[in-house]
Amino acid sequence: MYKYAIEIFYSEEDMGYIEVVPELAGCSAFGETEEEALKEVMAATELWLETAEKEGREIPQPAGKELLKAFVEEKIAFCPTRPQEAGV
Repeated sequence: MYKYAIEIFYSEEDMGYIEVVPELAGCSAFGETEEEALKEVMAATELWLETAEKEGREIPQPAGKELLKAFVEEKIAFCPTRPQEAGV
């Protein structure tokens, strides 16, 4: 079973939550609640993977942990927790 990173945000315009799987082009879902959106994006992910397999498309390996690690390292480098590290 693949496990991909999921981005979630609230859309004022749509009055609900949108979830996107960045590693799977076009894979997204909508729900009025976070829970509903998560359920929908899980179904969308499963369908995306099934379709890709049937069509013989390459299925990307999940890079969620690596993306998170890179984000956290960048955030730490940008916002040190100790003032002396920031040159203050």
